[in-house]
Amino acid sequence: MPAPHNPFKAALKAGKKQLGVWSSFAHPYPIEMVATAGFDWVVIDGEHAPNDLQTITSQLQVLEDKHSHAVVRIPTGNDWLVKQVLDAGAQTVLVPMVDTAEQAKALVRAMRYPPHGIRGAGAAGARASQFGAITDYVGTANDEVCLLVQVETRLGMENLDAILAVEGVDGVFIGPADLAADMGHPGNSAAGDVKAAIKDMLGRIRGSDKAAGILGVSETATQEYADWGAQFLAVGVDVGVFAKAMRDLEGHWRARI
Repeated sequence: MPAPHNPFKAALKAGKKQLGVWSSFAHPYPIEMVATAGFDWVVIDGEHAPNDLQTITSQLQVLEDKHSHAVVRIPTGNDWLVKQVLDAGAQTVLVPMVDTAEQAKALVRAMRYPPHGIRGAGAAGARASQFGAITDYVGTANDEVCLLVQVETRLGMENLDAILAVEGVDGVFIGPADLAADMGHPGNSAAGDVKAAIKDMLGRIRGSDKAAGILGVSETATQEYADWGAQFLAVGVDVGVFAKAMRDLEGHWRARI
């Protein structure tokens, strides 16, 4: 019995566009609600949301067999963090702040069992193998894991072509906010030189064998990213959507009563 099929990885490889959203509530109940919307992928954010291994695991359990594929963003590219979320059942991992090809190569190895990597082979006790019920998990899991690396600094931008040449990286995700800050425009990813850099990088990624990804938080930016070739495109953050809706609701009725 092999490792489960990864539909998100297959869709990226086939060149299909994948519409996604960020989830930052760090709780299974709201992410279950998000999953009813029908997005192709949902990020469980372990970098800027208050998630830990247990909350990530509970959200993976909720998303299992849903249309929305779970993408787990870990806080940093440590191999032990990769190992933990893979054993918890994640198949697709998003890693922030990848600046060099050497970092990308190390992450590829962290995602895979030997001889192609360094992932520890204790899968029998892990949720990923259904606690040993998937008898050929270790032998087949390498083909179904999906690695997405975030390029979001000037150094990463300079090394983009080398990162794109790394075998085992499935997609490159541009982080507009961190890139803008690193380029001297904190809080302004719409600055002209930042937009030009994003457009250039999306084009370079699209011209490679990797999938191009990005998050848009405004309608204008999201449409531009789509037009510039983003293949896996996140169109919002659930916390932001909820907060705006609540503030708009309060403002609407405050003006009337």
